[in-house]
This record gives sequence, structure tokens and C-alpha cells, in this order.
Amino acid sequence: MPGERFFDTNVLIYAFAEDDPRSGRAEALLAGGGVIGVQVLNEFTNVTRRKLRWQWSDIEAAIKVIEDLAGPARPLTNAIHAQAVALARDHSLSFYDALIVAAAIDAGCRLLNSEDLQDGQKFGSVTVENPFRP
Repeated sequence: MPGERFFDTNVLIYAFAEDDPRSGRAEALLAGGGVIGVQVLNEFTNVTRRKLRWQWSDIEAAIKVIEDLAGPARPLTNAIHAQAVALARDHSLSFYDALIVAAAIDAGCRLLNSEDLQDGQKFGSVTVENPFRP
């Protein structure tokens, strides 16, 4: 079910990584469909440009593939921002992680695929699942 799973940035990075043992799993997840948010695209763009030194044309091509598989990124709204502030405060999350959790909640997803948060941790109706755990 495409709307059941929300992808954190690391899933997208690994799906496009070369010679990374997590790539196959990330590619399969992305091919299976899911939801992404604007914050995830922002982080993907930042990491691929700054850390991986991709060219803009490569970033744009990757984003097209991501959106073909996951659909358009869900917008970042004032309501998501406010919920992220509360999540960061109440759960001691980084603000940027809280934005992703809030976006997953707003999208009505059941799972948040991320290796940055505690596997099995619940935030309302969303459960964190680390798809790369051994």
C-alpha cells in the first residue's frame, strides 16, 4: 500500500548509492511505493550536493525517479511545523527528525522507514522501522 510507508532521507540516499550494502533493500522499498515530504527532498538535495558532490543535473534526475515512484512530495505546512516543535520538545528529537515524524503522521502513514530514530519507537499511529537493521 503506497501511503502506508513514509521514507526518511537515508532510504533515498542508499537507493542511489554505489557499492553500499543497503542499496538493494533501499531500492526495493522505494520501488514498492511510499510517501516522502519536502523536508526529505531538502535533505536529499543537501547531502547529494554537499557530501556526495553530485552535479545538479544528477540531483534533478534522481528527484524525478523518486517522485515517479513515491509521487509528489507532501508539502511542509505550518501545522506540520507546529507538530514538529511539540515532538522535538516532548521526545527530545532533533528538530529536523521531528519534521519528518510530523510529516509521516500528517500523511497518515503507519510506518516511518528510518535508521536515524529508534527502531520500534511509536509516535501516535506511526511506528519507526529501521529497514537496514541486521
